[in-house]
Amino acid sequence: MIRPLELLIGLRYTRAKRRNHFISFISATSMIGVVLGVWALISVMSVMNGFHNELRERILFVVSHVTVSSYQGGLEDWEELAQELSRNEEVAAQSPFILGQGMLTRGGEVTGALIRGILPEGERAVSEVMDHIVEGDPGELRSGEFGIILGDTLARILGVKLGDKVTVVAPKGRVTPAGLLPRLKRFTVVGLFRIDMHEYDSGIALVHIDDAARLLDMDGKVSGLRLKLHDVDRAPLVGRQIGQDLQNRYYIRDWTREHANFFRALEIEKRVVFIVLTLIIAVAAFNIVSTLVMIVTDKQPDVAILRTLGMSPASIMKVFMVQGTVIGFVGTLAGAVLGVITALNVQTIVPALERLFNTELFPVNVYVITDFPAELRWPDVCWVVILALLLSFLATLYPAWRASRVQPADALRYD
Repeated sequence: MIRPLELLIGLRYTRAKRRNHFISFISATSMIGVVLGVWALISVMSVMNGFHNELRERILFVVSHVTVSSYQGGLEDWEELAQELSRNEEVAAQSPFILGQGMLTRGGEVTGALIRGILPEGERAVSEVMDHIVEGDPGELRSGEFGIILGDTLARILGVKLGDKVTVVAPKGRVTPAGLLPRLKRFTVVGLFRIDMHEYDSGIALVHIDDAARLLDMDGKVSGLRLKLHDVDRAPLVGRQIGQDLQNRYYIRDWTREHANFFRALEIEKRVVFIVLTLIIAVAAFNIVSTLVMIVTDKQPDVAILRTLGMSPASIMKVFMVQGTVIGFVGTLAGAVLGVITALNVQTIVPALERLFNTELFPVNVYVITDFPAELRWPDVCWVVILALLLSFLATLYPAWRASRVQPADALRYD
């Protein structure tokens, strides 16, 4: 327990103007190091949290919670299967789909894309992509009219707008007396969607499921059923339960498995960044050790006088522990405040920096999403603050112990 006298002397040493300006400089550097470490750690952790959540939400705009498909490549009995799945209380909605790869051409522009055949009313029930139509009317996606909805980035690549024609070439050709001919069809652009996720905006085209069946030669079959659950976080558990209920006759895949490596990489990256940025705080704490060692050397006469007045070695130790802890506390508090302010305003700060330096800090064609989100989590802030305070406190132990070992007779011999 630190007594008022020890606290008073420790705070007085902290506020006192030191004769050695180099010690003052090292002390200020230590405090600035703690500020920068805490500031960077809170800001970066918030950005990574926001990136993770934003990416998760935008993936779920397009990807189904659970997908049921056949091991043979196509479902013929999908209507009966849909009725069986509808009896599961965890399933909120379901819709069939056909998925295939295709090549889209328009004039001299050619690009590949995933062709997804959907039922418009069913797709709206299982995903949010139909809610992100920025141009056109999804109701125009009717069977037999060969309409197509493109991601807005894909439309820019092809140079098309509403009402334009694009040719879709399927990879599976058809055999004729003249030989193998490619299977292709001209579609009319009836809508554009924007998820603000480059992978989807530039690589997905939606068509009616009947038109997709004709193009991909899947008459009477679908690729699978897309399921929407009441609780998306229970997708792995519900997927296993559905597989058991269906006696493992179908291939069950949930959204976490589709992007497992990606999300695992994000978690690993988050841990690595936390460790690296924690080293900044550790270096600042090491500077606190250096600062206090020099202060103890500078204050040896004062320590000797306090010892002769009856102060115990333990009390001397607490005096210097107070001084070092104050440096860490002030640095941690300032860093936490700056980190919270930065995390709450990062979506304003980044565009301002881009305008100031006339550059794009996070290019769309490099990064997965097109904006820069951040999510401040107070438990993360608390952990960072506790870690910084703990390192700052541990940094005071050795110098304070050195101060408690000062012998009054030796310190005062030449004074």
